[in-house]
Amino acid sequence: MDKFLTRIFIVSFLLVFLSGCATTPTKKEARPTVFYPPLPNPPRIQYLASFSSAGDLGVRRSGFAEFVAGRDPKEKLAVNKPYGVAISDGKIYVTDTRGPGYAVFDLKNKKLKGISGSGSGRMKLPTNIAIDKDGMKYVTDTGLNQVLAFDKDDNFIRAYGVRDQFKPGDVAVSGNRLYVSDLKNHEIQVLDKLSGKLLFKFGKAGKKEGDLYYPTNMVIGPDNYLYISEIGNFRIQKFTLDGKPVRIYGEVGDRPGQFARPKGIAVDREGNIYAVDAAFENIQVFNQEGRVLLFFGQPGSNPEDINLPTTVVIDYENAALFQQYADPKFKLEYVILVASQFGRSKVNVFGFGRMEGMDYTVKEQPAKEKK
Repeated sequence: MDKFLTRIFIVSFLLVFLSGCATTPTKKEARPTVFYPPLPNPPRIQYLASFSSAGDLGVRRSGFAEFVAGRDPKEKLAVNKPYGVAISDGKIYVTDTRGPGYAVFDLKNKKLKGISGSGSGRMKLPTNIAIDKDGMKYVTDTGLNQVLAFDKDDNFIRAYGVRDQFKPGDVAVSGNRLYVSDLKNHEIQVLDKLSGKLLFKFGKAGKKEGDLYYPTNMVIGPDNYLYISEIGNFRIQKFTLDGKPVRIYGEVGDRPGQFARPKGIAVDREGNIYAVDAAFENIQVFNQEGRVLLFFGQPGSNPEDINLPTTVVIDYENAALFQQYADPKFKLEYVILVASQFGRSKVNVFGFGRMEGMDYTVKEQPAKEKK
């Protein structure tokens, strides 16, 4: 009897002890130091980290705690086949077409949760996601053919779109307007954010300036212009927020500045355009004149590689959270998030910045004498 009580005491002690010391840092493989362009050139972009599952947040319960108390089911959460990505207030939001729903990587609290919606807001085939200033999230669902709205606490609020109105590819928010790309009718529908009423629409199937052919992804840049990628026309178009065409970037081809399967777009504060190509499996960076400045990313099995990329996002507000992943001398200005549908890394984070002690000035070449 004494031996039995002793065993009970030991087990009870261990359970109490483990409940207070349940988390330990996960042993992670060393992150590769990858720069674009590579050293000894002055680098502008560094691969920082990848997020695919709960383990990528860096903390989980010890193996002994799992043996005694069992593994927490939440730790098994992982993104399967992402498409859209957004970041806000220290959280990365990733739409998972196989979830289906969106995952929330909480970088500050090191937690991962999945949101599938409920009732009429249960997601079927979520593609892209946009987050408003008030924390409201707008998700395009090509299975429901609606745009679903979730509040800052991930509660379903409402749906936009009625039967046969559109097949939404992407959504962008500006003031009280929702811009929805319609893959079915090759146009952009602009809705009132509060009522859901159609305000106006622009674009039609075609190849001329102002026409659209499978408008896949969109972004409203810091310059308040709307940038739209057309997978059917192998290009990016720039529009005013009232739907007037401004400029075309790219054409079909396999050289820098050309596209085979353009998808996600992002624009930095300098006006540079980041464009995903799912066929080339890289990101090209253009200036406003259409000149290619840089490209980065490649397919493969390494952590920094991207495989069938879909979306690219630029973020300034949360860059400080990622400085810990950068080279000590590489100072971040903003971060670039890229979602990939396949491969080991589902969401890769790159940092744009400068390396201390390196000269980034562009030296002008002397003008040639006229003959």
